[in-house]
Amino acid sequence: MKTSINMNWKKGMAFETEMNGHKIVVDANEENGGKDLGPRPKGLMMVALGGCTGMDVVSILQKMRVELDGFNVRIEGNLTEEHPKHFDEMKIIYEFTGKNLEEEKLKKAVDLSMERYCGVSAAYRKAMKLNYEIVIK
Repeated sequence: MKTSINMNWKKGMAFETEMNGHKIVVDANEENGGKDLGPRPKGLMMVALGGCTGMDVVSILQKMRVELDGFNVRIEGNLTEEHPKHFDEMKIIYEFTGKNLEEEKLKKAVDLSMERYCGVSAAYRKAMKLNYEIVIK
């Protein structure tokens, strides 16, 4: 299935696109020639990973009838020092809150997302090291 987006240059370093009816602006910070009108593209890579795997995990846990009081996905990325600067590693921290949460079910949901369903993590694994941690609060 082919898909595409259109990035329209606004001015300076800012670009705007529309996805699923939502406008997204990316820009550089002022020290890099931008006006800080939106997030940086590399940061959106972490957003894509967190959103993709987070939605998978919620969906899988709902099917397992696991009730969560809260769920947070944190992504930590390591950028290389040399150009082209890129992520060589990302860590996903899944933070679950709830009563009587079974770690085995949480791990199964995370593993299914990471190994089978999340297309973002599948693509990223080809370019960098990915690992994760589960935290139950």
